Amino acid sequence: MVNTWNDKSATVRKGEELPIDNLKSYLNQFLSLDGDIETSQFPSGYSNLTYLLQIGNTEYVLRRPPIGANVKSGHDMKREYDILTALKPNYGKVPAPILYCDDESILGCPFYLMERMKGVILRADMPIDMIPDPNLMLGISKSFVDTLVDLHKLDVREIGLDDFGKPEGYMQRQIEGWTKRYYKSKTDEIPRIEATAKWLGQNMPKKSKTYSLIHNDFKYDNLVLDPQDWTKVNAVLDWEMATIGNPLMDLGTTLGYWVNPNDPDFMKALNLTPTHLPGNLSREEVVHLYSQKSGQAVNDVIFYYVYGLFKIAVIIQQIFFRYKKGFTQDQRFAKLIDGVTLLGEISHMAIAKKRLDNLF
Repeated sequence: MVNTWNDKSATVRKGEELPIDNLKSYLNQFLSLDGDIETSQFPSGYSNLTYLLQIGNTEYVLRRPPIGANVKSGHDMKREYDILTALKPNYGKVPAPILYCDDESILGCPFYLMERMKGVILRADMPIDMIPDPNLMLGISKSFVDTLVDLHKLDVREIGLDDFGKPEGYMQRQIEGWTKRYYKSKTDEIPRIEATAKWLGQNMPKKSKTYSLIHNDFKYDNLVLDPQDWTKVNAVLDWEMATIGNPLMDLGTTLGYWVNPNDPDFMKALNLTPTHLPGNLSREEVVHLYSQKSGQAVNDVIFYYVYGLFKIAVIIQQIFFRYKKGFTQDQRFAKLIDGVTLLGEISHMAIAKKRLDNLF
């Protein structure tokens, strides 16, 4: 397992091409460009669009909002750029930010440039030859939890991010916000997702006094692993939803993505991350290790897990809504509504059985 499996870009998807002349003219004002810009795209993301710019021997990564997204209510490039700026000297495990542009005449939207972080990214559809053996997978999953704990232990005041979010009332705003987003992007009748939203609103835990920097989308394909030792995390990517909030809600989102190796095949059909591979911790084991490493009790874990499932369902619903409206022609999105339905079923079983594992 060496750098043969380093994450690679691919041909830019139709309809998501960059206006190269505009971009080159703009970048020439700030960077020493030695040659033409060659563009490719990292194809696996479902939200912000991520491109590789190769200029001579130098590589940059460009991030911009998805086509058709409401940039004012989300996909804030400046916010993402600012958190990288704060984290790079204090945390290290992020790409170095290079340049932010709010001039929409260049690409039609704000965007930013950052360092290219080379390494291995584990994705749900990785080639069979790339799949780690169970012992290695166990080591990676433990390192995954360690990285999340380390992130939550950061002193937000020390790194200058104490005003990055509004921790008071965070939980209620999240439940209400994701519920509104669901109904705003609703396309189909899915009763169990609507029941999940109602249950979350009625079962919020008592006010938490614990707040930290949270990533809000912490999963395998947002981690860059050391090509020489996959149990070492070199970088955490995709900080678009990061804020100051309840770390257990961050853990809940991670659990929402987490399908156990012994879960039934229809749960594995979600295929969101490779947590189902042999050697991975179970959801219960993730929570136990997180609690042990962080020193924090994880109470009301079913609420946080169901919150994670619902949040992911809403994200998928929003993407499917954009597809249905014709804002993107990415055929990966055509069947996403099935994922929303399945997440509703999983939520229902977690609530009914009051446990994380062996739901079906």
